[in-house]
Amino acid sequence: MEIHIAGTRPTRRGPAEYFTGTVLQDPVIMAPAPARLNSSRVSFE
Repeated sequence: MEIHIAGTRPTRRGPAEYFTGTVLQDPVIMAPAPARLNSSRVSFE
């Protein structure tokens, strides 16, 4: 499991199939396969 400090990974837009409006995601945790755990800090505009 990799844990990243906020602001050290690029911010991306949240996918429209999961969110409405403008959503920004900052990745926090990205676990390698076979794990399926991912965590992001989400901001809504």
